[in-house]
Amino acid sequence: MSMLRRLVTAAGFAFVAGAALAADGGIQAPRLGKPMTADEIAKWDKTIFSDGRGLPAGHGMAKEGRAIYEQKCASCHGAHGEGATAEEVVSEPKPPSAGNPSKAIGSYWPYATTIFDFVRRSMPPSAPGSLSADETYAVTAYLLSANAIIAEADEMNAETLPRVKMPNRDGFIWIDVRK
Repeated sequence: MSMLRRLVTAAGFAFVAGAALAADGGIQAPRLGKPMTADEIAKWDKTIFSDGRGLPAGHGMAKEGRAIYEQKCASCHGAHGEGATAEEVVSEPKPPSAGNPSKAIGSYWPYATTIFDFVRRSMPPSAPGSLSADETYAVTAYLLSANAIIAEADEMNAETLPRVKMPNRDGFIWIDVRK
């Protein structure tokens, strides 16, 4: 290491160490940003668990979800979920295999609540998190119906969504989670 680099490194360390000491000699954390308000935390605290904990109030049906899908999802996922610029989301409701390697909702996803969580957090890509709870339930109902997992007339809400048994629920080996 060059002499100049050693001096800069030592000076930088001395500056950082000196800046960390308060006038009274105690060490304080750097003052970066500001504490979040309860409303700001609530905006991001949207964890949905497989058993339904965290699902918001609201409801939706496949018919409503189809209209939202056509408007906000089909341009990427295809008119019928077959995939376009983004992955397919509709497939046969059977677990993936060598002959059916699909990771679409009907063949791969283990929990219906994960669909809701994913759509709520990240869709549509141009405006993630912009769908209301009712719109998210409706899109989720549409995707489940299009994958032949629920009937088109089934309403999805915080009670019904966690009870949906996905075809591949038992297709995962849980190695780091205790059931």
